[in-house]
Amino acid sequence: MKETTDKRDGNVEKVTLEIEGMSCASCALGIEKSVAKLEGVKAVNVNFASQKANIQFNPEKIAVSDLVRAVEKSGYKVFKKSEKDEQGQTLSFKIGGMHCSSCANTLEKKLVQASGVENASVNFASESAAVTYNPDIADLSGLKNIVKDAGYEIVENIDIEEKEDKSVTVAKKRMVVTGSLSAVMMILMVANMFFFSILGYLYITILIGFPVVFIYGLHVHKAAIRALLNKSPNMDVLVSLGSAPPFLLGFLGIFFPVQTFVEMATTIMTFHLIGKYLETRAKGRASQAIKKLIHLGAKTARIIEDGKEQEIAISELRIGQVIVVRPGEKVPTDGIVLEGSSTVDESMATGESMPVKRQKGDEVIGATINKQGLLKVRVTKIGNETFLAQVIKMVEECQGSKVPIQEFADRITGYFVPAIIALTVLTFVSFNIFPAFHLSIIEWGAQFLPWVNPDLSTWTLSFITATAVLVIACPCALGLGTPTALMVGSGMGAERGILIRNGEAIQTLKSIHCVAFDKTGTITKGKPGLTDIYVSDGIDENQMLCLAAGVENGSEHPLSFSITEAAEKRGINYGEVKEFQALSGKGVSGLIDGKRVVIGNTTLMADSNIDYSKYLKRITDLEDQAKTAMIVAVEEKMWGIIAVADSIKEDSAQAIRELESMGITTVMITGDNKRTAMAIAKGAGISRVVAEVLPEGKVEEVIRLQEEYGMVAMVGDGINDAPAMKQANVGIAIGTGTDIAIEAADVTLVRGELSAIISSIKLSRETFRKIKENYFYAWAYNTVAIPIAMLGLLHPMIGVAAMSMSSLNVVYNSLRLKKRDINPSYLV
Repeated sequence: MKETTDKRDGNVEKVTLEIEGMSCASCALGIEKSVAKLEGVKAVNVNFASQKANIQFNPEKIAVSDLVRAVEKSGYKVFKKSEKDEQGQTLSFKIGGMHCSSCANTLEKKLVQASGVENASVNFASESAAVTYNPDIADLSGLKNIVKDAGYEIVENIDIEEKEDKSVTVAKKRMVVTGSLSAVMMILMVANMFFFSILGYLYITILIGFPVVFIYGLHVHKAAIRALLNKSPNMDVLVSLGSAPPFLLGFLGIFFPVQTFVEMATTIMTFHLIGKYLETRAKGRASQAIKKLIHLGAKTARIIEDGKEQEIAISELRIGQVIVVRPGEKVPTDGIVLEGSSTVDESMATGESMPVKRQKGDEVIGATINKQGLLKVRVTKIGNETFLAQVIKMVEECQGSKVPIQEFADRITGYFVPAIIALTVLTFVSFNIFPAFHLSIIEWGAQFLPWVNPDLSTWTLSFITATAVLVIACPCALGLGTPTALMVGSGMGAERGILIRNGEAIQTLKSIHCVAFDKTGTITKGKPGLTDIYVSDGIDENQMLCLAAGVENGSEHPLSFSITEAAEKRGINYGEVKEFQALSGKGVSGLIDGKRVVIGNTTLMADSNIDYSKYLKRITDLEDQAKTAMIVAVEEKMWGIIAVADSIKEDSAQAIRELESMGITTVMITGDNKRTAMAIAKGAGISRVVAEVLPEGKVEEVIRLQEEYGMVAMVGDGINDAPAMKQANVGIAIGTGTDIAIEAADVTLVRGELSAIISSIKLSRETFRKIKENYFYAWAYNTVAIPIAMLGLLHPMIGVAAMSMSSLNVVYNSLRLKKRDINPSYLV
């Protein structure tokens, strides 16, 4: 069980459970129905391909343990995976060496008595322990020593890849054994039919077929019974009915001279298990992105304590510790460089192959690779708070989500298996009531289909035909259509620094008609620099800059940094601001050395009754040059003008040009003045500008764009533009480093370049195209195959092989998405 609990609006929490035992989409729907009935459950989404359930619930009404019991009561296993919680204070692990409940009680007492341990629970049945502790007092190594001293051992937990490898190994073993036994049976069958009569042939085939159908296929029959008890029949029911009854009818051949179906039953189960092995292996390939991301993390870190280096497990790192990263090593976790200078390969986060320079004061991302110099880094994030953990979480959420188009398919899938069983019964009854009609079709088919034999009895033909209807149907292909495409698509995005939150964003992004951009940090670099200073007669330039820097030091706006930076470069020591005010969309004001200083645009000056008319032409000229002109007034008198400019990103013009060529209108929404905004827009190629918009007014502008264009995407830094991004059909956060607000957007672009927007739209279109193709293949297969089987023109052994191939076709079609080019045309 992987439990990741996130606080959500009020009393709603979210938990993700890893489930074992689902064999098709009908299983997932059955679990959804069972869990959704529980009081306190707000929403449930079970994903067959990723084998996970995402549940939103009210913790005051229902506990996670109740959700787990509901899944287990439905007949499935919940995979228990040890993992620290969000705060890193609860640890779960497997215990080896316990022989009875007394062992568990003894160990539990020892753990509870340990310093820093707040609570401990040891379960003998599951051979596991859960310990809540204070990380400032106790640590993992200390807990391990307590367990070891008590005479037991901590068993390292199976990770995701090991779990998948185990599934593939088990499926492969079933395939090899059943395939070998079936091959022997086929050889004997051909020899008995065409060459010579084999003594005791029926007994031999029963002995060979029994392990195939009832030992290696036992899990299929168990799953079928479980599904029927839960009133949610699935594909296992179809395969079980297609193999067990025909095999058991073979025993009648021992006592009566009737047609036996042992060979058919054995082959049906064998083909099913072969198909499941290939499907399991292919699904593993579809989820490679998650495994790659998990493998990226470092396993150990070297910390400096008491002046000495000490190597510890990554799980034992604490915020504030100093780690040493040598050339060629991975950065263990997110942090800030304290000493040293180097280039760091951040391709795992950004998709950009060129290493970037990192020096004192710069942020570094965990799992990136230090290329040259030695770095000393102070740890700022650990565990689930790190950038890599957030990326993995976001990709998992996307892979576990549903696309709106999938809802219709899910509804159909819920009725699919019952409908197939009804058609099977109808076919069997119809064949026996209207044998002449069915025989005429079979006689016609026998002319060109070698497996059709009209000489068999009516009962035998009806039984074979009904069995073919059972095993030809494929609900799996319908259930795999969306999840596998999402797995591949979200993985492709993550490798290129494009993080997509959910399937709905993929479906919506492909239909975007308008992209609205924030200016600063999105179209421009977000690092403005001071370009011009104009002072009134008798005013000292450095004195004005000193007062301006003192006030701007209280602001978080990028323009403020350019002024304080310019003052520092000149060696100006500015004073501390008092009574600071940030006037949204206008400027700032405050007291410096007892003087009232106001800095901002013409609107702020007009509101403050400050005359700026003699500088109006100069302000206009600066704005026409794409510079932001800020008027400085002291004690209600104009002292001068400070101009700053933010350069356009290198690829902005090319990216915007390509968006326009794709039929997407580009709009810039900014709080800057109209002249500066128009100058930036002209340089970037933006087709429409909405300027002088206050932060709260951006939402209204997005609504207007939606009324005019329909689907609108809003691109911003993910923090200041959060309301507008939420209003847009798709919110896109763009930035660099570990400070990107991943939670604030539907799509997060790790690399701060607009080319990633084009890639994300192309990825959305290609992924959705694959989803539609998968549904077409699945529906086309069932629409064509089931009627052919009902007419008696398809042997069950061919039917079950075709059913397996249908599922595989959907998975491999999704994998072909990896070959699609989603790069902007100017980068090809």
